[in-house]
Amino acid sequence: MRVLVTGGCGYVGSHAARELTAAGHEVVLYDNLSTGHRRFGEGYEFVEADIADEARLVRALEGAEAVMHFAASAYVGESVANPRKYFRNNVEAALKLLDAVLASSVRLFIFSSTCATYGIPQTLPITESNPQTPINPYGATKLFFEHALAAYAVSHGLRSVSLRYFNAAGAHASGSIGELHDPETHLIPLALRAALGVAPPLRIFGNNLDTPDGTCIRDYIHVSDLGQAHVLALEYLANGGETISMNLGTGEGTSVAALVAAAEEVTGRKVPHSHTDPRPGDPPVLYADASHAGKVLGWRPARDLNEILRSAWAWEQKLRASGYYL
Repeated sequence: MRVLVTGGCGYVGSHAARELTAAGHEVVLYDNLSTGHRRFGEGYEFVEADIADEARLVRALEGAEAVMHFAASAYVGESVANPRKYFRNNVEAALKLLDAVLASSVRLFIFSSTCATYGIPQTLPITESNPQTPINPYGATKLFFEHALAAYAVSHGLRSVSLRYFNAAGAHASGSIGELHDPETHLIPLALRAALGVAPPLRIFGNNLDTPDGTCIRDYIHVSDLGQAHVLALEYLANGGETISMNLGTGEGTSVAALVAAAEEVTGRKVPHSHTDPRPGDPPVLYADASHAGKVLGWRPARDLNEILRSAWAWEQKLRASGYYL
């Protein structure tokens, strides 16, 4: 199947592209490179353009049979400070993508959504039946697009799977791709870079939260496991599956303090760190019940936190050896 992958030179999109290729699919990457990296798309058919560019989208969709949509602004803190950017990129531009899809023959759509659509969870672990009441603009924009997909399923027969990630982490086993954000805000690369001495001490947001050790609890899922879920979601739709949403996580919560300790064990180095105030719009605890994805897709994560940290550590060491941090 020929699949157009928007945001395909980004972190999760590039990993999904490799899983698609391994499964025998033909992949076209579409990215404006505002946050993605051209080298992550090496070896793939590549279109450098924005999802707001309808004319380029129409051409890129020629011959495509499915779309995987990763292109979005994706920083919770930035969304609070600059909601305008998030509604323009994640809603306005994304709707133009949908318009182009509807004008094409594509009727299979995989959406990169987020656990941020849930806001403060009423129950843990978080199931898909948990109310979606996002507490930051990032989550609100992702939820808006989920609603658009549900409406377009009824009106235009566009069948979709919305995959609500928890915390993507780790790097590809090949060592060719990994986390490379600018600015970097994700906990694991920041912790590992602090351990390497190529970044300032890690800032831990909150140490007196309502959690066992006072630090945030999150569900860390290996990015290659996420990529595999996208392939299975595509197969589900290709076999006649209807529009659906589901969580992707491990079902286990890890506190920031516990993760720092695990990172120190994997690296054999101390992770210098300090504590600061919690970030606005940041729930204290988030972890998934991903059993629905297991039942519908036959998906289960294959990699644990130790493998996440080891793959991320290998990637960070490769970046340092390449002179990236000079």
